Amino acid sequence: MAKNKTSYVCTECGADFSRWLGQCPECKAWNTISEFRQPKASGRGGSFSGFAGSVASQVQTLDSIDLTDLPRFSSGFLEFDRVLGGGIVPGSAILIGGEPGAGKSTLLLQTMCHLASQMPTLYITGEESLQQVAMRAKRLGLATDQLKLLSETSVENICHIAEREQPKIMVIDSIQVMHMADIQSAPGSVSQVRESAAFLTRFAKQHHVAMILVGHVTKDGSLAGPKVLEHCIDCSIMLEGSTDSRYRTLRGHKNRFGAVNELGVFGMTGTGLKEVKNPSAIFLNRGEEQTPGSIVMVLWEGTRPLLVEIQALVDHSALGNPRRVAVGAEQNRLAMLLAILHRHGGLQMNDQDVFVNVVGGVKVSETSIDLALLLALVSSFRDRALPQDLVVFGEVGLSGEIRPVPSGQERINEAAKHGFKRAIVPYNNMPKTKIDGMKVIGVKKLSEALEAI
Repeated sequence: MAKNKTSYVCTECGADFSRWLGQCPECKAWNTISEFRQPKASGRGGSFSGFAGSVASQVQTLDSIDLTDLPRFSSGFLEFDRVLGGGIVPGSAILIGGEPGAGKSTLLLQTMCHLASQMPTLYITGEESLQQVAMRAKRLGLATDQLKLLSETSVENICHIAEREQPKIMVIDSIQVMHMADIQSAPGSVSQVRESAAFLTRFAKQHHVAMILVGHVTKDGSLAGPKVLEHCIDCSIMLEGSTDSRYRTLRGHKNRFGAVNELGVFGMTGTGLKEVKNPSAIFLNRGEEQTPGSIVMVLWEGTRPLLVEIQALVDHSALGNPRRVAVGAEQNRLAMLLAILHRHGGLQMNDQDVFVNVVGGVKVSETSIDLALLLALVSSFRDRALPQDLVVFGEVGLSGEIRPVPSGQERINEAAKHGFKRAIVPYNNMPKTKIDGMKVIGVKKLSEALEAI
């Protein structure tokens, strides 16, 4: 009898190892490596052979492959469709991750109730009873007469029932409670989560069923969550937002059918999630009084611009080691920008506490934040407010030069639509034609930007 092969998998990055380690050598995370027992061959073969759904494996040339596009269908939410790349692709495997309570089940229940009137659907609930799901649907005021529900945690039984019902879209809520009979470990372990997801993905590919998997993420990341599954699914998106906030952001981390880092914004209401069609408006809820250290910048999220306010506070430090705190921005980049400001701007903040906050809970990772952040720091340090009709974006190099950023024209147009009259941008991002009602200042060096304010 063949023995089960045992390996060890990091739940943070998915790396495999032959023995257990306290720290993952790939992502440097501690206590994230769990035992993974590979299942023995079950002898199924047949309809589930071939990961991508092809039963008969044969060699083909590129010109002989049928390129007929499968038509996408809408989820009912324009923001959801935007993150997915334009809609749901038949046969795709989509993973929705997020912390418990973020609103994953609510969003999917609203989507499935909308699609149930157009196509066969199947909602698999493994964490809640059918009565609990029905109570939530009634509270949200959804149409419940056509959505089919199933309470099951066995992956084999789910696929057999799905073959009989033949749905066009399925939801598995959640993948952490699913299990397979061939795997000896408990549900939620790396072995069960990975093999269950692979089995469901094969089923989706072969039957052209859109499969949506729900995955949970804990604080320490010890539970086998989305990072273990990202290698075998087509699209990975995260629903983010604290429980005390009205807004939720849906961000794409992997997408084989659309842009990565696309952002969708939803508002949590008493009747479920409502899409926010103009996200810039909720992040620009500024007071009428001008305050030092506040400025508006233009981000590029996926395929659209987004206006966000950034705030900075520079205060004298009573400590020997001044603090550097960045909320929504990279702390290492803040330290680098402070060094650039000292070297090429002539402002020294070695004895000052520096606090930076991106309003609205937005997390910024692109470099277009550089120039706006530096001007906000200078404004707070000098205790001089910047004009409220000013918008800024641009990357700052180590030698003090202002580098251009992608989609500069679209960023300026978005700011003009929201009523901004002045803009400080990289010189190479200057618009070719004059924009009515807006004065655009192009700068090449940090010193020019400081003089402009």
